Amino acid sequence: MIPRYTRPEMAAIWSPEARFRIWFEIEAHALDAMAALGIVPAAAAEAAWRWWATNPAIDVGAIDAIEAETRHDVIAFLTWVERQVGPEARFMHQGMTSSDLLDTALAVQLVRASDLLLADLDALLQALEARAREHRLTPTIGRSHGIHAEPTTFGLKLAGFHAEFQRARARLVAARAEIATAAISGAVGTFAHIPPEVEAHVASRLGLAVEPVSTQVIPRDRHAMFFATLGVIASSVERLATEIRHLQRTEVLEAEEWFAPGQKGSSAMPHKRNPVLSENLTGLARLVRSAVTPALENVALWHERDISHSSVERGIAPDATVHLDFALVRLTGLVERLVVYPERMARNLHLMGGLVHSQQVLLALTQAGMSREQAYAAVQRNAMKVWEADGALSLRDLLGADPEVAAHLSPEALDRLFSLAPHFARVDAIFARVFGDG
Repeated sequence: MIPRYTRPEMAAIWSPEARFRIWFEIEAHALDAMAALGIVPAAAAEAAWRWWATNPAIDVGAIDAIEAETRHDVIAFLTWVERQVGPEARFMHQGMTSSDLLDTALAVQLVRASDLLLADLDALLQALEARAREHRLTPTIGRSHGIHAEPTTFGLKLAGFHAEFQRARARLVAARAEIATAAISGAVGTFAHIPPEVEAHVASRLGLAVEPVSTQVIPRDRHAMFFATLGVIASSVERLATEIRHLQRTEVLEAEEWFAPGQKGSSAMPHKRNPVLSENLTGLARLVRSAVTPALENVALWHERDISHSSVERGIAPDATVHLDFALVRLTGLVERLVVYPERMARNLHLMGGLVHSQQVLLALTQAGMSREQAYAAVQRNAMKVWEADGALSLRDLLGADPEVAAHLSPEALDRLFSLAPHFARVDAIFARVFGDG
């Protein structure tokens, strides 16, 4: 994590102090359950919670100093806690193994990170819906292969992204549920020294489900799915960012990022207004996706457990969630303040002498009795003249002067075919699908 791309709320989840606090709560809840079962004295749990009620500061430096000697982070933590709580703390960690603490805490952190990301997605969805409705019938050119295709609306473009991020949200909800499992099952997951009731109690208190079979660790297919979901969301962020980057190109300039007063676009060229936010989002998406392959490779651990996954997750868990959190918030602000140029959209739409209406003419000619092959050839030969003239000619005029076309379509019929109305006729129906309009 670097401060430039880190929001405080997400960073706090991954701070050492937050991790140690979760560790303590896991241990204390386990003590409660073991005390209730008569495994440890009730005084042990009472002493732990009594100390915790003082809202003690977590001395990260002291714990790190102990770890420097023990070379074991969990033992260092337990040693420090025992020094604070007193002799009763010797009953902590009864029958547990390090991964019970580490994996359950990681689940809590990923759940909390998911909740922030879901809030981010909700804000982005709200922004996309507002701008989509604003430009519901703003005409613009649709492009395939980067080339003018047929008219659409800018609102429909944004509605498509809204639908995509709806799917992103649903995937994250599912990934959150999949990652939210606790394991308090002992050295190889057999509950040999700690009963399953303890695990169930800890899971319940932390809002987690019980991992059915945890060996010594929670199976990493869960984590792989979680980070893969973050990677897909990041790709959706990049798709929208790439669209904005293309629309801001000087030759297109149908929309652009808001340019703040006093902002500078280039150290050398005072005229520049660059899509720096969108480009930044493209880079952040790459960083988030970089977590996916290591997470997939973590699935294949040796036997009941090894620690090859540990160093990976210490890096990818905070980095991927922090970067995606920042990217979603940045994208929301970009959408909210996106500057849209309907006049430029209209200009580009009519740039090529009406070529964008070629399919309407093709279909009308087939309805008028021409074979599809003949109709295609007739429209194409005239369209190519417009293309080669760089839009200086009118497809409508050329078709009207073509004897084969004129024999099937009257001038009035041709005029009707060069209309935007058919392309807008189903906009409300599509919006109803996306936004649930009645």
